[in-house]
Amino acid sequence: MLLPIQLSPASPEPMYHQIEVQLRGLILGGKLTEGTPLPSIRELALDLSCSVITIRRVYQDLENEGLIRTRQGTGTFVARVETEDRERNRLETVSRAFREAVSTASRYDCSPEEMRRLLEQAIAERKLESRQDGKGEHAHE
Repeated sequence: MLLPIQLSPASPEPMYHQIEVQLRGLILGGKLTEGTPLPSIRELALDLSCSVITIRRVYQDLENEGLIRTRQGTGTFVARVETEDRERNRLETVSRAFREAVSTASRYDCSPEEMRRLLEQAIAERKLESRQDGKGEHAHE
């Protein structure tokens, strides 16, 4: 299974943190559901061109959080995540991103009106992208 994880070598965040945050988001965001098998540590390390030690750390952290389960001899799977946990994480993650965006905009002397306009523009662009993605999917049917 190829996971949609994007690593940025230019990011100040360590590689394990980038992987962990994205994998946690896939699980808590519902993209990876309970029972979904995850790649082995070696497979994921190979897919992401990183160390086995890095992936082992990510898997251990997520297992300690109760998001994944490893069964000896059968592999690593997504654990059951309560709806309340998913919802809380969803809102916390988006709120954190908004606070970071407001902080960045403030550093560049953007007014609240400019920030609102930029947010509305981003929403409109996302809606357009979603429509285009939908058309592309239906074209294959």
